[in-house]
Amino acid sequence: MTSAPIFVNGCHCRVCQRETGSAFAINAMIEADRIEMLTETMPERYTVRAGTQPPTRGARCPRCAVALWGTHPDFGEAILFVRGGTLDERVIPDAHFFTVTRHPLVTVPDDVQSFAGLPTAEDWPIWNVEVQARIDAAMAARLPEA
Repeated sequence: MTSAPIFVNGCHCRVCQRETGSAFAINAMIEADRIEMLTETMPERYTVRAGTQPPTRGARCPRCAVALWGTHPDFGEAILFVRGGTLDERVIPDAHFFTVTRHPLVTVPDDVQSFAGLPTAEDWPIWNVEVQARIDAAMAARLPEA
């Protein structure tokens, strides 16, 4: 990542648990154009279909096949959710989502926002104006999806 992430979440949904093979995923939201590949071999792209949810896309390392990032239906390809465990620097979640399916061994700190599912309209804003400005700019700059 060529800059700090927009926002970091800990996602405890069953899709993230299965996708990462862990209790939850740490997702660093970042603009797609702020991802810099350090190898000439491009990541393998894949699609995740989960129940009735719209499909999401992701990328895997071509050497070890670990998931590098995924997309979210609300943001398309404009914003990627980089898997925090793949980063050299640690990122700490600003909020935790889908705690209803949180593994009992995981404790969410009291001073971190947490939501049973995704935040609802009544929960907003969960981030500040600078975060919203970065999201708005990335969404405005994205190309129409084919």
